[in-house]
Amino acid sequence: MTGKELQALIFNKWGCSYDVQILRIKDRIYFQVMWKYLEQSSFPLSREEYDAHLEQIASYITGWGVINQIQVGILEAKNRPRLGKAVSIFLDLGDRTSEWIL
Repeated sequence: MTGKELQALIFNKWGCSYDVQILRIKDRIYFQVMWKYLEQSSFPLSREEYDAHLEQIASYITGWGVINQIQVGILEAKNRPRLGKAVSIFLDLGDRTSEWIL
């Protein structure tokens, strides 16, 4: 998956280019779609910075082999990101989870 494909997946679902992040909570890894989006005038990243950020996130999820989990999680999400409430998708990294929890 590329950053452009990730942006298209998010934009096609919610109509905005939302920011994303990967978060570790205790011994679990989550992919989060945040409430801020590129089209907002107050968005802190430029278009180039946003594209580079999505490319980095896409490289992680591709390397971890969790693209399908994220695609399904986004497509099946019942809620949209809203102020203070991200859409969180648990990532099952299998045996590789311990590599990222340290």
